[in-house]
Amino acid sequence: MPARDRYHDQVKSALIKDGWTITQDPLHVKWARKDMYIDLGAEQILAAQKGAQKIAVEVKSFLGLSDMADLEQAIGQYTIYHEVLTRVEPDRSLFLAVDEEAYVNLFEDSIGKLLVDNRGIQLIVFDPQTETIRQWLPPNPIAN
Repeated sequence: MPARDRYHDQVKSALIKDGWTITQDPLHVKWARKDMYIDLGAEQILAAQKGAQKIAVEVKSFLGLSDMADLEQAIGQYTIYHEVLTRVEPDRSLFLAVDEEAYVNLFEDSIGKLLVDNRGIQLIVFDPQTETIRQWLPPNPIAN
């Protein structure tokens, strides 16, 4: 299994505070002979719909020597996981979790925004100090 991201525990705590139940840590998915591990699998019960919303969350810290190299790796990973999940767990939505600083530097008005807009990449922006979710992009209709 791969090493956990620096902010893994903070994102996990933020999801729990936001009403999510962590169901897998990590979420194991398999395609052909390849095993993959997405950082977190979570569910939130929807009483009105008598079901659950399921998500997978890949946590990224963007602490490497190059923001662009980190972004390229994160988007590559997100793309692979997204394609596999659409086949093996089509009812689970994939999110990329980024801290507020990475969001401002790479996604707010930068190349990452283009990727979010054009590729439909879904983000969870979190505050690592308070372990809270600041925003869902696109907005999550059931987020607290």
